[in-house]
Amino acid sequence: MGFDYLVKKWKIWYASLDVNHDGKISFEDVEESRNKFTNLHELVGDKAKGVKVDFEKWWNTYIFRTGPGKEISEAEFVNSLTEAYKKDKVAFKAEIQKCFDEIFDVIDTNKDRSIELNEFIYAFKAFGHENEEVIKKAFALYNAPNGLVPLRDIVSEWVKFVTEEDEKVKDIIMEAFSAGF
Repeated sequence: MGFDYLVKKWKIWYASLDVNHDGKISFEDVEESRNKFTNLHELVGDKAKGVKVDFEKWWNTYIFRTGPGKEISEAEFVNSLTEAYKKDKVAFKAEIQKCFDEIFDVIDTNKDRSIELNEFIYAFKAFGHENEEVIKKAFALYNAPNGLVPLRDIVSEWVKFVTEEDEKVKDIIMEAFSAGF
């Protein structure tokens, strides 16, 4: 399947970023995700402002690939990823690594370089995924013996999800989405 499998995953990623579930990614999704995130974590003042700024920067840098805050269709999103991937796979993977390093650094609000179940739940709720049972099952896929998943493990799984063409390679994120994430 190869590249077609990768495109399938990019479409799933696109749908997962449609926070308000209206069929498109727009600045409304940014607003909803960052507001939900700061509310769930009960962040206030400078901490809330910093997270909101970081969320917007991440969306503008990695998601709104046709221009900051500019609504992007699934086709535009996939075409942009396709162009970057086909131009230079190594550079593409480095960009995706940076993408997930940055967003998970924001999500790791206590800065312990690991994610525990509640942080995981809050992060996915902020992106419009409300089914806690499915989120808990997805978290369990990491097999965290002490209840903490190292940030590098989560980031590497997301990088694999966005960059790995071989569907025979174990992909925790794809498993989670296939389970109804």
